[in-house]
Amino acid sequence: MPTASRAKHKFCRRVGQCIWGDATCPSVKRPYAAGPHGKGRRVKLSTYGALLMEKQKLKNYYAISEKQLQIAYAKAKAGLGQAHEKLFRSLEQRLDSVVYRAGLAPSIFAAKQFVNHGHILVDGKKVDRSSYLVKESQVISIDAAKSPAIAEIAKKGNATVPAYLEVDLEALKVTLVRAPQLEEIPVNVKIMSVIEYYAR
Repeated sequence: MPTASRAKHKFCRRVGQCIWGDATCPSVKRPYAAGPHGKGRRVKLSTYGALLMEKQKLKNYYAISEKQLQIAYAKAKAGLGQAHEKLFRSLEQRLDSVVYRAGLAPSIFAAKQFVNHGHILVDGKKVDRSSYLVKESQVISIDAAKSPAIAEIAKKGNATVPAYLEVDLEALKVTLVRAPQLEEIPVNVKIMSVIEYYAR
């Protein structure tokens, strides 16, 4: 995947902080853009630049492509309800996002790999599509007998689990109890700016 193949924390250097809150991110020690002029350069963003930055932060956080984000926005815009809420929820309820948020994987990139390699089960059935939308009451699990190495990694999870997920690390099971509320999603992105960017 193009997003995952690049240096994972390069974007963090540009925004001056790790978008995933990783204490080992290079941006912790060097919170400025890479390159010989990065430290002294202070660029004031235009209105468009500020909207673009928030969109890029959202895309990088979930490690999805531009096309995937555009599709998610188009779906969120259609029908009833607030587009920004529906967009955030749809990204948060992706299978890779749930695996990461529950602490079964140490990063969103590892979560994608676990899913794509067929280590993740949804209601007991293998699902190898990261974009799969997890529905309320569905149970995500890892078969320790078939994926012992992945199970070992998952059991070491120490993530702060949001209230909309019920996690049993010992049994390697996660249940989406309900749809997440906007204020419960721990992503430092101005979601309305993303909506404004695509609504131009």
